[in-house]
Amino acid sequence: MTTLQIKGTIIPNDDKWVYNLLDMDSTAPSDIVLPDNNEPLDVEVNSGGGDVFSGSKIYTALRGYQGDVNVNIVGIAGSAASVIAMAGNKVSISPTAQIMIHNVSGGTAGDYREHNKVSEILQKGNNSIASAYMAKTGKDLDELLNLMNEETWLTAEEAKEQGFADEIMFSNDKAPKMVASASPVIPQDVIERLTNATKPNFSLDELADKVTEKIEAKQDDLAKNNQQNSTTNKEPEAKKTGFARFFF
Repeated sequence: MTTLQIKGTIIPNDDKWVYNLLDMDSTAPSDIVLPDNNEPLDVEVNSGGGDVFSGSKIYTALRGYQGDVNVNIVGIAGSAASVIAMAGNKVSISPTAQIMIHNVSGGTAGDYREHNKVSEILQKGNNSIASAYMAKTGKDLDELLNLMNEETWLTAEEAKEQGFADEIMFSNDKAPKMVASASPVIPQDVIERLTNATKPNFSLDELADKVTEKIEAKQDDLAKNNQQNSTTNKEPEAKKTGFARFFF
């Protein structure tokens, strides 16, 4: 299974060298190298977002992947990173993680016509981003645009309730089994299946009674055999020395 990491700022490919030079976490579309064999894909997300179009390119690549895409939100999936997270066939979120959605932003310079034009572009950008949320959550456009207007932060529970995530990590009753061993280890699910398949259909008291019955029956058989042997093959030496035979 291949694991990809969406971490740091979402950036265009051309900016990658700057972030590398400054030793800053970042993710560009060129970082997303998909397997050729359509094997299951794990995507770990911990990013506050960044460039809208780079995020869109990554989202599109993951949505178009033919294998299963499992997204794990381990820290924050904010802004453009929240869009990328919506590409998962299954989205899991850590109980300590959050999703943040908000409006597209940008700066302009010029007269009112230039500002009006950019405002129109930004609103269309909001609609484009909301389409990714719609596909995952089933919510309508107006509801999602309102959430984006409010810059909504979602806890793990809220993300699951509202359809942005499918499950919360570690929410099962049993803690995951951790193994550090050089010897072969039977997977836990195999052990559970075998346990269920061989589990007796009676209580411990009934089991004890059954064991007792078998022991008593065995003792009766042994006593009979011992009596027959004593009548046909006498052993005076054993009687003289006081030793007895024990059978099991």
